[in-house]
Amino acid sequence: MRVVRDLSELREPVHKSAVTIGNFDGIHLAHRELLHRVVHSARELGGTSVIVTFDPHPARILAPEHAPKILTPVALKTRLIEQEGIELLVILNFNRELSRLSPKEFAAGILVQKLHAAMVHVGSNFRFGHQRAGDTAVLAELGAQGGFNVEALPMIKVRGHRVSSSQVRHFLSEGRVEIADRLLGRPYSVRGAIAEGEGVGHKQTVPTLNLGPVEQQLPKSGVYITRTRVQGTLHDSVTNVGHKPTFGHHQLTVESFLLGFRGEIDADEMEIEFLHRLRDEIKFPNPEALKQQIQQDVGRSLKFSRLMKKLGGRMARAERSIPVRNS
Repeated sequence: MRVVRDLSELREPVHKSAVTIGNFDGIHLAHRELLHRVVHSARELGGTSVIVTFDPHPARILAPEHAPKILTPVALKTRLIEQEGIELLVILNFNRELSRLSPKEFAAGILVQKLHAAMVHVGSNFRFGHQRAGDTAVLAELGAQGGFNVEALPMIKVRGHRVSSSQVRHFLSEGRVEIADRLLGRPYSVRGAIAEGEGVGHKQTVPTLNLGPVEQQLPKSGVYITRTRVQGTLHDSVTNVGHKPTFGHHQLTVESFLLGFRGEIDADEMEIEFLHRLRDEIKFPNPEALKQQIQQDVGRSLKFSRLMKKLGGRMARAERSIPVRNS
């Protein structure tokens, strides 16, 4: 996949492209369906599949006091988009100048002149242009003038929940990571540098890895069953998001205890996948009581991991048993 951050980098013209536009924060199931449609359209057209997104998030420029915590930093978003088979990723620098483009100027200057769009796929609630003046109907009118077709993806729901970035953030803020994971179609994860801890866990409870500050949204404070990736290896783990009230009020920390791991960690980064919320963070009367609770958390986490592996094996066997039919 080719990645450009300025349309002037497109030395060779793009012909008959299939395009989608948006922030794509989270790359959830609805985003992935849009990307699948773009790839399919590009193949039918014999053209290029293109995604146009923005950095930073527009809200950080237009309404920074209300800007949400992001779900996917640019590096992760790029990796997830590439996995869906997109050929060209355009990451436009969102600034005041770009925000002032009218819907007509955006469509003419970017979709028509630069990308030579033949098909544009967007969500049903898509808005674009200065003061969000353009919607899917406006885009369709501009497409009729500029030579591209428009297809709007209907709202997608999972178990009655609307699939959207705001919904994912809502469920994370409530600690309901399992529902957030369903809307994403994968475990929600945060990635960052490994920070030096205060030594409390190592001295008084259990040794942990500490995640440094991240720009991503964290789940609600509490204890979670997780998987932690270090040096390319994914470890079953228990992760605490909170302030360590048993030892006084600390700054918000994210600490992961790797289950069954022995040895030293020689790594700079870690990534934590959140699978299930075990409990609230509690202030215990002493470190020993906390240590006992951690052992119970570990036991529940091990049972959860064994169950998930068993279910995963059954699903894999079921998929292999499905007969393949040629159309």
